[in-house]
Formats: sequence, structure tokens, C-alpha cells
Amino acid sequence: MKTFGLAILTFVGLCGLLKAEESGKHLFILSGQSNMARFKPALWFTPGISQALGADNVIVSFHAKGGQPISKWYKEWKSGKGETDPGAGKIYDAMMGATQAKMEGEKIRTATFIWMQGEADSKAQNSDVYLASLNGLKKQLEKDLMRTDLNFIIGRLSDCGFYRRRDKKRVENPHWEGIRKAQQAFADASQRAVWIDTDDLNGEKHALHLTKPEGYETLGKRYVEAAVELVKAK
Repeated sequence: MKTFGLAILTFVGLCGLLKAEESGKHLFILSGQSNMARFKPALWFTPGISQALGADNVIVSFHAKGGQPISKWYKEWKSGKGETDPGAGKIYDAMMGATQAKMEGEKIRTATFIWMQGEADSKAQNSDVYLASLNGLKKQLEKDLMRTDLNFIIGRLSDCGFYRRRDKKRVENPHWEGIRKAQQAFADASQRAVWIDTDDLNGEKHALHLTKPEGYETLGKRYVEAAVELVKAK
């Protein structure tokens, strides 16, 4: 599916169409490592999605932790050498526990997973299994949420990994590039998935973390725009 990048899309005209014409609420789960952990949904996502869909029509669940590989979410993760992670799925279970509590007694009309992660897998040189891990995580979510129409939004890994810290000279980083390509390939393979460009959100120094608050605020707008488009398509 198409990407959401530098341009800020206009979606105000969609708002009236997306109020609860059908019963049920729109569920949004945000998760990932440090750039997601530094993101504040209450400031940069929930207000926008509530305006678009109606505050009474959305459920937002958030659980993120810095420095963690995708194996902490995907329970059946294996490295290219067949290695496993004893703590596989630990963060996922905590995330789903919090999400299930928010869903209790509610009918869910649509479900959207918003993901921002990948630095740890690049550092560990596990880019070769990242696409398979994303697909496995998607199936895991679909099974636990009991639906096959899950929307998936990925904040693609920024360009940080292509710049050396000491002098900011651009360098080759095949595993960083591998993660980015896997994220794009995952999103491009499904009409219910998009990837969001973040290369312009981490400042002139191409920092690991996005600029605060401007970078995260813009990212939040892109999340909302992508989410509204996916829900509209549903």
C-alpha cells in the first residue's frame, strides 16, 4: 500500500463519514522500542484520532519499551542460525494484557496495530529474519484479536544508522538497510498496511531519536492520517 511521508494529508472531510455509522469501536494498539516509548499518544495521537472518528468510538492502547528486539513480541522468533530467545513474547503478553482490559465488554469494529521498532534487530544483525518476524507477529495478533482484517502501520526505521556518531559521515549499514527494506516490503504486500517515512523527523544530526516535540508531533499526525485512511477503506 502507499506510504505516508513528507506531505501532511488533509482528512478533515472524512470525519463526518467516519462517525459511528456502524456499531463498535476502533481499536488502536501502539507498541515498539525507544522511539515509540518516547512517543506520547495522549498528546500526539489520541486527540487527532478522536476528532476524526469520535472520542466515544476509539480505544487506544499503548505499551512500549526501549532497546528491545522484535523477539520480545514475536513468540516464535528464530535467528537465521535457528537461535531462540528465552524471553520471546514477554512484552507482547504485557501489551495484550493491557489491551484486553481496555477491550473488555466492548465490540471492536476495526483493529489497527501501530509499530515502531527495529534498531535492536539491526544492531544484533538479525535483518535476515525481520520480514518473517513481522509476518509472524501479524498472524499472532490476528489470532489473539480473533480477526483477519487487522490494519498495520509501521513507522519505518529512520536514516540514523547511515551516519557515524562521531563525524556524521554517511556510511554503509547493510543490516539497518535490511530492516528498512523488510518494513517496506511488509507494508507494500498488503492493502491493510502502510509504512511511514521518518527520515525528516530526527533533525540535522540524523539522531537515533526523533526531535522532541516537533518530530513526534509530526509523526503523530502521520499516524492519524494513515489510520483514518485504513479505517475508511474498511
